[in-house]
Amino acid sequence: MTTLLDLKSSVLRQVQRSQSLRSRREAPPTASSPLTHCPPEPLPRRISGESAEFFERMNAILQKQENMMRAAQAECQRGSCTMPPPQEHVDQAFISERVSRTEVFDMGDEEHEIILQKVQESKRASFSLRVSVMKAKNLMAKDANGYSDPYCMLGILVGQSPRETEEKKERKFSFRKRREKLEKRSSTKEVLPARCIQVTEVKPETLNPVWDEHFVFEIDDVHNDLLHLDIWDHDDDVSVAEACKKLNEVSGLRGMGRYFKQIAKSVRSNGSASSGSEENVDDFLGCINIPLNEIPVAGYDTWFKLEPRSSTSKVQGECHLILKVFTSQRNTTLSKRDTNVSIHKKLLSQIVEYEHAQVKREPYNWNGQVSPPAWTILTHHAVQTDLSPQQQAIVRWQCYSNHHRNQRLCYSLLLRLLRTIDAEWDPPTVRGDLERQLSDSFRLYTEHCLCLMKNMRQVFPCTSAAAITRYELMLRGIGYMQNMRAFKTVCPLRNELHLDITTAVKKGTSEWYESLIAQYKPEEGSLEEQLKKMVQVIDAVCADVQRGQYIYNKLFYSAVKVDYFSISYRQLEKQVADDVNVAMERVCGTLEQESSRLTQTMGETIFELFMSLKILKGFREFLPLKDAKMLALTGFHNWFKSSIHKFLQIVHDRSCDRICKAVETDQLQPVQHAKHSCSAVEVTACFSQVREIWLQLSWPDSAGAFIFVTRLTDNFCNEAVCYSEMMTRKIERNQLAQDHKNFTVQLCIGLNNMEHVRVFLAHLPRDLDWPGVERAMEESCGAEGKEQVYKALNGQLFNMDLDLQREAKRLITVLTDKMLPELRRYIQHISLSPDSINNDDAVSPLMKYLQDTMVILTANLVKENFTRVLQSMWELLLRMILDAVTENRGVQVEFYNRFQYTVETLLQFFHVKGDGLALEDMKSGDYKVLDEELRLNKCSSFDLIEQYYLEKISLQKTLKHTPYGRISVKCYYEPPEQRLTVEILHAADIIALDANGLSDPFVIVELCPHHLFPAAKSQRTQVKLKTLHPVFDELFYFHVSPEQYRHRYACLTFTVMDYDWLSTNDFAGEAVAPLSDFCWPGRPNASAAGKNVQPIILHLSRSKPSEKPIMRMLDARMGDREAQEFVRRLKEIEKSMEED
Repeated sequence: MTTLLDLKSSVLRQVQRSQSLRSRREAPPTASSPLTHCPPEPLPRRISGESAEFFERMNAILQKQENMMRAAQAECQRGSCTMPPPQEHVDQAFISERVSRTEVFDMGDEEHEIILQKVQESKRASFSLRVSVMKAKNLMAKDANGYSDPYCMLGILVGQSPRETEEKKERKFSFRKRREKLEKRSSTKEVLPARCIQVTEVKPETLNPVWDEHFVFEIDDVHNDLLHLDIWDHDDDVSVAEACKKLNEVSGLRGMGRYFKQIAKSVRSNGSASSGSEENVDDFLGCINIPLNEIPVAGYDTWFKLEPRSSTSKVQGECHLILKVFTSQRNTTLSKRDTNVSIHKKLLSQIVEYEHAQVKREPYNWNGQVSPPAWTILTHHAVQTDLSPQQQAIVRWQCYSNHHRNQRLCYSLLLRLLRTIDAEWDPPTVRGDLERQLSDSFRLYTEHCLCLMKNMRQVFPCTSAAAITRYELMLRGIGYMQNMRAFKTVCPLRNELHLDITTAVKKGTSEWYESLIAQYKPEEGSLEEQLKKMVQVIDAVCADVQRGQYIYNKLFYSAVKVDYFSISYRQLEKQVADDVNVAMERVCGTLEQESSRLTQTMGETIFELFMSLKILKGFREFLPLKDAKMLALTGFHNWFKSSIHKFLQIVHDRSCDRICKAVETDQLQPVQHAKHSCSAVEVTACFSQVREIWLQLSWPDSAGAFIFVTRLTDNFCNEAVCYSEMMTRKIERNQLAQDHKNFTVQLCIGLNNMEHVRVFLAHLPRDLDWPGVERAMEESCGAEGKEQVYKALNGQLFNMDLDLQREAKRLITVLTDKMLPELRRYIQHISLSPDSINNDDAVSPLMKYLQDTMVILTANLVKENFTRVLQSMWELLLRMILDAVTENRGVQVEFYNRFQYTVETLLQFFHVKGDGLALEDMKSGDYKVLDEELRLNKCSSFDLIEQYYLEKISLQKTLKHTPYGRISVKCYYEPPEQRLTVEILHAADIIALDANGLSDPFVIVELCPHHLFPAAKSQRTQVKLKTLHPVFDELFYFHVSPEQYRHRYACLTFTVMDYDWLSTNDFAGEAVAPLSDFCWPGRPNASAAGKNVQPIILHLSRSKPSEKPIMRMLDARMGDREAQEFVRRLKEIEKSMEED
């Protein structure tokens, strides 16, 4: 608080010491070196193209942030092209030998034949069928309630002879209800074990049952056997499944369909129903027959449509089955050294490497799809080794993720593999080596991705849409991985993967910044070069932060819920702040040395550095509130205080140069659609740029902002006044070489230029946010600080406005001086015109000249200047007419009437029917004096004398405590006698007019004016010797008729004189009292009790009569006896005053 008050006081003292704008011209700095020690004398200012280039560079700096946004958009647009992403740092080029191979396995023909022969000689493998009955839908309703109670019976139909096979092709195998058709089918005499028949659970009251039950059948002939499945509606409480389990073997049945149905009947024969009863027989819902040789290697996972047993059967619906044929017993002599999973992994790795090498177009986008032969090999091996889907998913993930670390794959493939693992995940089945290998693959892939994140700016640049897409998929994969059940199970210690990502981002950001420093080397070169390099570093940082905000942050947050922008911004902001703080300490240390001067190029560099830091600091608004506090750049403006002060001086000097150049090159021709010239446009453009510089600075410190705003306001005012002075001098120089019309046009443009600049600067309080500075100072220093800021800033603006108006008046005076000879001639024409010429003819030449001038002024002046010029012309004409009237006192009344007509005509002319001067403004000042002069000159001598006494009566009422003393009198009127009694009581504080310091006063009392009271004579008191406080107590009587006292100017005059024995008496003072105060009916002084009224005190005055216009008018009337007599008496009084 104390610091702010001290700072405020110093600024206010600086402002108060400034006497005028003209005396505040500061010397510009030299441009020899960034920081030089120079003598105190100012260097001459160079007016050249440097100023224009300076402001162009300032504009470029101010538009840097906008340009950065455009560049970022352009970068994103360039990234949308089809250019490939840059190579990831772990990429390795394909080995030419492997790429050129035509075989997947590194094996010759001879070796292949040997191994093939061994396989063919080995023991033949046995097969099994795994059946998963999942669910059915849209079954037929067989019960009265509109539902069914479905269950499935399934088994293997044994292989048939070739003849039977041909017959089967001719008819469709199915169960049939009719016995005669069943009898025609081939019979079997074999013993069929009960385990070959499997039954699902009964699902009551549903047409869309879900079983999800799994069965395994041993296969004798994989080429000829058939899978058969029936769906029945259960109609009693006897369990068919239990019946199947109780039967050890059944023989003598004809056909498998009859066998299934006989099982159902056997169940009921052991139940509550009789064996011959058909009431509780289960209803047939449909069947499915699937030849095993039609099952593909990968198996079936599909819906099968239910089939009828005959053309008369009605069935509907579908059943979802999962079928897979696999080897249950196989000779593993050749591969017993490794597990099935390891062999499958090696096999897949070899195929993946070969298949990827065959991809020529965008190999980095390979989706992992292999050729049909390769797929067949992998599928057969998985089936033969009975690898579960989960094992296959884990092996595929291991192979592809391991291959990806050497040769890039499409990240969507890896994400798809992770989802497959998560979908198939069954923790109890993943143990031992498989769990360890899965954990290692997760760890290696995570470390690989973290390494890429650290180098993301090089590996995944924003300029490549393909790279950004890959990065997004990679982050999604990492985000998905950390939430996988498999990852949490096999990697329990890495449950906070987002912390590893945060660390990688921080480290990568720090390393990237260090690479910038190594690239630009801001610690080398001169101080100015160091700052320029630092600007380049910060601009690169800003661009990176912007890319992080617009692109990378969205990817990180949506995929892994990590706030990339906050992490990278805080890291970069701290490192930048540390480096810039050190650099600015060196700059400030140099600037604080005596006689140090900041050059223009150094100032530009410092300003650009400040703006770059401001842009970088501005990104904090995108931080969460908790992260936006205590940042390293919070108070960075304090590093620039002294340098910004010197920089503003450079801006002021360049502005002055620019203004001078603008005035020099100005041809005083109006710009399009305006009445000012190009120099005014240039000046306001300069002011706008300087204002924009300040607005972009956005100085946050209230006290510092007050200092800078005061400085800027002072600079603006100086520059505006300087411009107006140069414009005035330019026009004054041009007046001799121009005719009247062209000169008037140029002068009008000059006035408009000044007004254009003045109006622009009138918005300074808004443009520089004075109210905001006032509020800030009020918060810091209270109401006193606010008031002082208001006075200081508005005082500068007020003085500037006065100076601009002064220059405008100076130009207007030049115009009126050019008009003066013509105006004087036309006024003289009016004055000398004979009475025989009417007033219109006498005034016509003047009005024509004014009309011609008015046309030029109206066409070339803006409204404000038009009013000013009219006002000056009006005042000039009033003074000229007043001079003419004054010089011609005492002439005939027609003379004054003509000038009265002239004045009224001019009044309407300058009013321009409301578009010119206001009548109220014109009828003031000189107009009142002239109007009074004309009015009095048209009066008779008696009227003037009466006016004289009216003015004295008016003056008497305003006198209080004059230095000439006072007199006490009592006056009362007796109406019956028409007698006015005047009792002079005493006087006090009479001025000393004798050498002894006293006076010998007496009082002369008389009725005035004399022409109203021709019979009344003046009366006088006795002389009171040697006193300043005489007591008279004398009575005087005057005859006053009602016709006389009714006039407002009728009065009593009391003249106090100092009696001298040897010379004329001296005038000590006088006072007047209007008769209306004593004689009017109803006044206390005019009643019967008038003798008892209180005396009145009249203050004496000693004004010189010659100072009054009436006195001069009467004196000019030499042939008027009354006027000359009146003037003579007044002159005697004035003469006695001069002798005193």
